[in-house]
Amino acid sequence: MNSVVESYIKDLKRRNLSKNTLDAYSRDISRFKEFVKTRRENVEDIGIVTVMAYVQYLQKVGRANSSIVRNIVSIRNFYKFLIKKGMVLEDPTVGYEIPKVKRNIPEILSVIEVDRLLQSPDLSEKGIRDRAMLEVMYATGVKVTELLNLTIYDVNLKLNYIKCRGTKKRERIIPIGSYSVNCLEKYFKVRPSINIYNLDYLFLNLKGTQMTRQGFWKIIKFYAKESGINKSINSYTLRHSFAVHLLQNGADIKSVQELLGHTDLAATQIYSSISKKSKIAEIYKNAHPRA
Repeated sequence: MNSVVESYIKDLKRRNLSKNTLDAYSRDISRFKEFVKTRRENVEDIGIVTVMAYVQYLQKVGRANSSIVRNIVSIRNFYKFLIKKGMVLEDPTVGYEIPKVKRNIPEILSVIEVDRLLQSPDLSEKGIRDRAMLEVMYATGVKVTELLNLTIYDVNLKLNYIKCRGTKKRERIIPIGSYSVNCLEKYFKVRPSINIYNLDYLFLNLKGTQMTRQGFWKIIKFYAKESGINKSINSYTLRHSFAVHLLQNGADIKSVQELLGHTDLAATQIYSSISKKSKIAEIYKNAHPRA
C-alpha cells in the first residue's frame, strides 16, 4: 500500500502544483491510507462503505464540511490515478455524493479600519517591515503565499508595480500606489540589517530567513488588536478588502478578477455581491427618513 501512495505523490509532484495544494493532497491521502489500514483493508479493494465510514470518522473528529469535501476530492483524484495505472477497475467514491459547501462571505474592513490597521506599526525596523508588508498586501490583493514568495527582483519602484507568480507559476503584473512605494523605500533602507544570510526574498523574519504564513498571521492578529478592530481577521482579510473597495469605487469585475489572479469569474463575483449589499445599505441610510 505504501508504494502505491508514494507513486501517487511522486506523480503529483510532477504536475507543477503549488506547495500548499501538494501538501494538502499528500496529507489527505496519507490520512486515508492510515484509516484503511486500521480496517485491515487495502486501498485497491475498498468500496463505497469504507468511503462512507471515513467521512463519518472525519465528522466525528470535528473536521469542517469544507475539509471533508476536499478529502473526498483528494481521494477521487487518487483513484483516477490508480485506474489510469491499471491498479484498480473503479473508483469507490463514484456513488458517494459530495456535500455542497456553503461559501461563507468573507469579513471585510472599512477604509477607515484599513487606515487604522496600516498606521499601527511603529518606526522600528520590525515596524517598518510590517507596515511595508501590510501596505503591499492591501495595495495588490495578493495571497499570503504570493506575498511571502516575492523577491527583491519582483519589485519595480520606478514604474510602481510588482511581479507576482501565482498558481502553476502564472505571472501577473500588479500596480502599486504611492503609499506602498513610500513604505517599500523605507523598508529597503533597513532590510540589509535584517538580511544576514543575503537572501533574495523581499520580506524576511527577524532571524533573517523567509517569513512563514504563521508568522504573517501573527503580525495581522497583533496589529488588529493594537488598532482596536473587533472583527474576525485572518491573513486574507486585506485581500478581501482590496477586492471589495475596488468594486465599490467603480472598478469592473473583470479587472478585479485579473488583479486577484482568479481563473474563474465566479470566485470574484462574491466580492461583487458584498459591494452591492454595502451600497444598498448606504443608500438606505442616506435616503430613509428614520434610518
